[in-house]
Amino acid sequence: MVDQGGPDVTAAGPRPETLLLAFCGAHLAGREAAIAVSSVIELLGRLGVTEHASRATLKRMTQRQLLRSIHRGRRAYATLTPHAETVLREGSARLAAGVVNRHWDGRWTLLAFSVPEERREDRHMLRTQLAWAGFGPLQNALWISPAPGDVEGTLARLGLLGYVKIFRAEAVAPGDPRLLAATAWDLARLARGYREFLGRWERPADGAPDDLARQVRLEAEWLLLVREDPRLPSALLPQDWPGLRAEQVFSSERERLDGPARRLADTGLDWLATP
Repeated sequence: MVDQGGPDVTAAGPRPETLLLAFCGAHLAGREAAIAVSSVIELLGRLGVTEHASRATLKRMTQRQLLRSIHRGRRAYATLTPHAETVLREGSARLAAGVVNRHWDGRWTLLAFSVPEERREDRHMLRTQLAWAGFGPLQNALWISPAPGDVEGTLARLGLLGYVKIFRAEAVAPGDPRLLAATAWDLARLARGYREFLGRWERPADGAPDDLARQVRLEAEWLLLVREDPRLPSALLPQDWPGLRAEQVFSSERERLDGPARRLADTGLDWLATP
């Protein structure tokens, strides 16, 4: 989410790892099963990913402890690690959450940090995690969120609890809440992402060959959008915010694809039951 280069969607669609995570979230998470590597390659191939890129993605996700390899004879399978299950649960919650905070009390969460230079990698990871949690940078080491922002677990995992201070406060004159939002988040860029999503999905013609491939691409694209969206209150958003229409389109298409995609995944892919 912190990447200022734009959403992880190219003209050809989301990157292979994003697509595979979307598939795992929809069909592998919470399931005592493994998916054949050959099935992963075949599915990603239907989404325009080469075999070489698919194998590189599987290797990279295994190295990052998101996937674990299982072999049965000559056949190779991949299953989720506990770490991946946690990541996918968080992603599922973001997919289910609305794009607008409808219960804002007018208060902000302010988070200030001062991480030593020798821990700059942890500092970079902190910024990434804050953005995922809905915070935006008001200035270099001061981030804000209109939501309470439960980041204690993240800070503990990074070993940064002692480097961070968190407050809850209200903006007072001459402070303008809309200006705070426009400073901390690139709302024009986010709106553009939603409009582009609507252009692809309001009248679906994405070129995916079947409903399973279409579902994977839909959920991958949506997650890339909402992971950058801080879920601001409507009082802080421009009028006619395109995220609301995009959310309706996503929810409708996701519901329509759920049954057909599940049947294709269950009957058309090679699964292995795991104890």
